[in-house]
Amino acid sequence: MIHYEKFILENGLRVLFHHDPNTPMAVVNTLYDVGARDEDSSRTGFAHLFEHLMFGGSVNIPDFDAPLQRAGGESNAFTSNDITNYYNSLPANNLETALWLESDRMLSLAFTPQSLEVQRSVVIEEFKQRYLNQPYGDVWLEFRPLAFKEHTYQWATIGKNIQQIEEATMEDVKAFFNKFYTPSNAILCVAGNLKLEEVKTAVQKWFGDIPRGQHPERNLTPEPAQKEYRVKTISRKVPSDAFYYGFKMPGRTEDGYYTADLLSDVLGRGQSSRLYVRLKKELDLVADINAYVLGAHDTGLLMISGKVNDGVDLDRVDNEIWKVVGALRDIEITAIEHQKNVNKVRTTKVFSEQGVLNKAMGLCLHELFGDANGINLESEHYDAITPSAIRESANKMLHQENCSRMFIKAIK
Repeated sequence: MIHYEKFILENGLRVLFHHDPNTPMAVVNTLYDVGARDEDSSRTGFAHLFEHLMFGGSVNIPDFDAPLQRAGGESNAFTSNDITNYYNSLPANNLETALWLESDRMLSLAFTPQSLEVQRSVVIEEFKQRYLNQPYGDVWLEFRPLAFKEHTYQWATIGKNIQQIEEATMEDVKAFFNKFYTPSNAILCVAGNLKLEEVKTAVQKWFGDIPRGQHPERNLTPEPAQKEYRVKTISRKVPSDAFYYGFKMPGRTEDGYYTADLLSDVLGRGQSSRLYVRLKKELDLVADINAYVLGAHDTGLLMISGKVNDGVDLDRVDNEIWKVVGALRDIEITAIEHQKNVNKVRTTKVFSEQGVLNKAMGLCLHELFGDANGINLESEHYDAITPSAIRESANKMLHQENCSRMFIKAIK
């Protein structure tokens, strides 16, 4: 159980506080309700670009990291298709340094041509190194538009292409900031060996005077139900052939999400999973194979992916995958197998909540979903799932009309 307190500033900033007496450190985590799904199709990659710009200095502080490092802290951030998250860790007695820095860039980010050009170059180089010049790097650039036809999950967080990042103007950047980087569109979590009243006082001191801003309305086009098997094959200079299957599944807050997540574990989590046992241990067709969910807030994907052994035909792998999938649709898993997978989930959850940073990020994410206490209810969701529910989920999801498949064939 993760205990927390919640309060809301007059400007709409939701604040969570978790008291952790077991660490001398404090965490300040700021989640902004904006990700790649909020971009225009002609201006993609902006959420990620902005993650970099937020470290480019403010009107008052030219270098965000320098004061934090002098206070014994460190910072980082990440962007997904759904959120942008910034976090700082530092000694608890220097808490106000992190609050000062986060509030300052929320209010007074410096929009200088130099900062834009520097961060634009960094993002473009990242695009090249991680997505274009790395084996299998462009998987999501190719797979997302295959799986999604209407929803803005069509593009990866990095964006559709380098050109749209190159064309970003100062006016585009300012408009993005003014729309999404406001107190009413953010959730702040402070965690550490601190007292609630001192946290309230400090947060009010540094964030209370920031204008509320307009909470942006999100009118995304829902992804329609998929009704055809979508297949794509691309050739690349990669070490071995690879395969990717994506089955549409419920979003993060929808009924059936946790069941689909557990179904993915049955399929491909660990060496006792169905796919691993059949394709790796018994037939030795693949070098690796996994199943997992993307955890998307809206319509999600249950993925099966892996790489084949030399000399193995992808069509044979495909045939065996569908046999394993078909067995899950036809026959209910045993109580013993089911309990093993539930136990794995419980163990993972316990380990994932060991650090104060993970607790802070988890609380913010569940608050975004509607209630921070949801972090304490996840185990109950998994415990309530039955073998029959797993089979029902398999029958709803694991069929070709609900699947997008991509093969990558190695150029010899």
